[in-house]
Amino acid sequence: MYILIFFLAHWFLSLFAQTFYLHRYASHKMFTLNKFWEKAFYIFTWFSQGASYLVPKAYAIMHRMHHAFSDTEKDPHSPHFFEDVFQMMWNTRGMYNGFAEGTLQADKEFKGNYPEWKFIDKVASSFITRILFGLGYIAFYVFFATSWWMFLLLPIHFIMGPLHGAIVNWCGHKYGYSNFDNDDKSKNSTPFDFFMLGELFQNNHHKFPNSPNFAKKWFEFDPVYPILKVLHWVKIIKLRKV
Repeated sequence: MYILIFFLAHWFLSLFAQTFYLHRYASHKMFTLNKFWEKAFYIFTWFSQGASYLVPKAYAIMHRMHHAFSDTEKDPHSPHFFEDVFQMMWNTRGMYNGFAEGTLQADKEFKGNYPEWKFIDKVASSFITRILFGLGYIAFYVFFATSWWMFLLLPIHFIMGPLHGAIVNWCGHKYGYSNFDNDDKSKNSTPFDFFMLGELFQNNHHKFPNSPNFAKKWFEFDPVYPILKVLHWVKIIKLRKV
């Protein structure tokens, strides 16, 4: 039971950090945050993603490129130019590292207006920090696991952030239905996207990239949108008018 709780907590906290902070805030600025909350959620993103922490700057640049070049050869992670999801992940990793480390420069249109905390990025992305998080995951499993098969879940913890991105980009551009013709191959994989917190409404999102609610039809539900409404109501965020 402890292993299941730990795994699900890491899965959904990491995924929430990605969809809330990296995607909806850093990449699209669907809402605003004051300086305190921006830094607080920066730290939250680091600790929730842990060993697989993703730098907001690099994530935002790549995601903006993904929208601009959706399902073309310039798309950083379209599934239609790779034989399998592992090749897509490897290509994405190389480009991500370039933007995160500054060895690769993006076009001006994709840069700026994203949160950046270089000290945290340096610490969180360091090999030592990632190893420490990994050792923490292993220690938890050693202490609480009651069967050998539970250890098969461990590798997922190490690549949690990139894995979420791979699932969204692979499935969200290959499987499901389309509400809109976006001149790409984006799909809504499922009308009730609890497992990926609304991220698999890719067809809707590519049609309305700045809308904080990824669900558009009456039968669709984006579980993060009500959370955004509550955070807006308590004045932690301020939703942008679309």
